[in-house]
Amino acid sequence: MALFVHLKREQKEAIGLLQVGTFLEYFDLMIYVHMAVLLNDLFFPKTDAHTAALLSAFAFCSTFVLRPFGALLFGYIGDNIGRKTTVVLTTMMMSLSCIVMANIPTYEQIGITAAWAVTLCRIVQGLSSMGEIVGAEIYLTELIKPPAQYPAVGLMSCSSAFGTMMALAVAMIVFSLQLEWRLVFWFGASIALIGTIARTRLRETPEFVDMKRRIRKAIARSRKSEASQTEEFLKKTNFIGKEKVNRTVSTAFSLVYSAWPFCFYFCYVHCGGILKHDFGYSSEAVIKQNFIVSIIQCVSYLFFALLSYRVCPLKIIKVKALILAPFLLICPYLLINCKTGLHLMMIQSFVIFFSMTAAPAMPIFIKNFPIFRRFTYTSFIYALTRASMYVVTSFGLVYLTESLGHWGLLVIMFPVVIGFLWGVRHFEKLEQRSGDLSVLKSSPPIAAA
Repeated sequence: MALFVHLKREQKEAIGLLQVGTFLEYFDLMIYVHMAVLLNDLFFPKTDAHTAALLSAFAFCSTFVLRPFGALLFGYIGDNIGRKTTVVLTTMMMSLSCIVMANIPTYEQIGITAAWAVTLCRIVQGLSSMGEIVGAEIYLTELIKPPAQYPAVGLMSCSSAFGTMMALAVAMIVFSLQLEWRLVFWFGASIALIGTIARTRLRETPEFVDMKRRIRKAIARSRKSEASQTEEFLKKTNFIGKEKVNRTVSTAFSLVYSAWPFCFYFCYVHCGGILKHDFGYSSEAVIKQNFIVSIIQCVSYLFFALLSYRVCPLKIIKVKALILAPFLLICPYLLINCKTGLHLMMIQSFVIFFSMTAAPAMPIFIKNFPIFRRFTYTSFIYALTRASMYVVTSFGLVYLTESLGHWGLLVIMFPVVIGFLWGVRHFEKLEQRSGDLSVLKSSPPIAAA
């Protein structure tokens, strides 16, 4: 693309390798999510509709609930060993989990052990994907400068959305041709293994390497008793172990990140349930409709990623939220009066196109965390918000919609929208304070107050 024409060969290669890897990771992660209408029947006991909804929510949330622990692990690796090590390791984990899932016996064969085994694999996949996209985004943020930095990082979200879309496409093919579902996981394992090998070509980011080099120099100085100079250097560089992260920055970032889980679950899982139970759609038909929605998601991510080269990313995500907010407020009314699957697809498409996401403003958020705390904090916040919001959304909607109907959606919608807008506004203030609100100016400063 023309916007990347001035990048070095190493930078272009990194963008390509990370995009491929992120696609593979999310293809493997989302295969189960979009084939859940089939796989939950194979691995979980059959029961009444209410219990089935809870089991479905449990299977979905199992991917995310232990992510915060994985964030601490991968955060330590990413901040102490290197960004490259993390993105290679996560792809390898995804490949191994797919191999195991391709060989797990069904509930009819081994009983409840099948449910626990597939849940464990989903947990491993969740941990893997947690370190994947955050690691890729940090890697490119540290490797490329604005304005090319914004679309480069934004394309990672495009790759994840494309992986989701292809997972739906494969699921659709499996259903329509009545193929063996295990072949999908063998395919996912194979391409993840290829991605692991390809990513070994990556080099560590210059920003991380430079900081490591400067730390080694500081340690060497201290051994020569130049204590005053060493102390001054450590203060300037936020030496690891002495770094401070602004709590308001962390809170704002958490609120921004908390919005996407609701948008995703509403569009794909909640609306999928409406199609199946209210409109009598078959599992194959639900997957087909969600596939069309996923195409719109890919187009949306690509459009806004490219737009971020010319328009400040914070302005982009703020305008998207302001367009989506009034629509969400009337969404329960629209669902009540929704008569066909086509009408519901229009609602899904609008929400997914203007969904509240951190992309393409992720580099601005990342840069507001100090280098040697960056991976740990951003990945932990990512994991914690995904785990908490998917649990709240999935289980919450089961009970809220039962007692309040579609109006129960507002109980979760309203605080999510308010929190997202407040978080974006806080980062706008930081950018205005630093004088870097324009996308064509230099990279935002690191906040370490």
